[in-house]
Amino acid sequence: METVIQIENADIYQGKHLVLKKINFTLQQGEFKYIIGKTGSGKSSLLKTLYADIPLQSGFGIVADYDLKLIKAKDVPFLRRKIGIVFQDFQLLTDRNVKENLEFVMKATGWEDEAKMMQKIEEVLASVGLQNKKHKMPHELSGGEQQRVVIARALLNDPELILADEPTGNLDPDTSDDIMNLLKSINQSTGTAVLFATHDYRLIQKFPFTVVRCIEGELLEHNLIKG
Repeated sequence: METVIQIENADIYQGKHLVLKKINFTLQQGEFKYIIGKTGSGKSSLLKTLYADIPLQSGFGIVADYDLKLIKAKDVPFLRRKIGIVFQDFQLLTDRNVKENLEFVMKATGWEDEAKMMQKIEEVLASVGLQNKKHKMPHELSGGEQQRVVIARALLNDPELILADEPTGNLDPDTSDDIMNLLKSINQSTGTAVLFATHDYRLIQKFPFTVVRCIEGELLEHNLIKG
């Protein structure tokens, strides 16, 4: 099985502040893991390091075959094509409809063929159950629908990895379950690895997978909880 993330003896910083020290972590193709911890414990800093928004200063890190210590700025977009990122606050362009939001990302990541772009947009919207919403503006969608658009956006480049940073944080429990079922389905049907940061212990109990905890500057994996 292919290793999608391999981190060894790494220090993770937020600015000049060391938030996680000497951590070791792996994620294989097809795996789904939660990352949990208090606010400020390093969850988001770890995710940002994985998609090269924060540089890895010490230790060893490989994500989707890219070396996080050696990666050049010009190669970061290529790394991010292999990663689908799902944010808590959606980060949709509010002046464009769903289709235009997806087109914007595709053009930014090198797509040029209009016919292939439309085919892919139809495909990812169908996969999240929004094939009839492509002409809707973000404000015309519910929170759950907006998060489904974000997941569709994350799937545009057939990523090896989905990084989900509190994706249900602004959603009610029923909608959170819908989003969780969607990510679980994508993980199981495509083999896309998922790393899901959350505060929601109800979700962890309802959808059990391996839990990785950020606590007191360390990363601890709990293999007791698996799905």
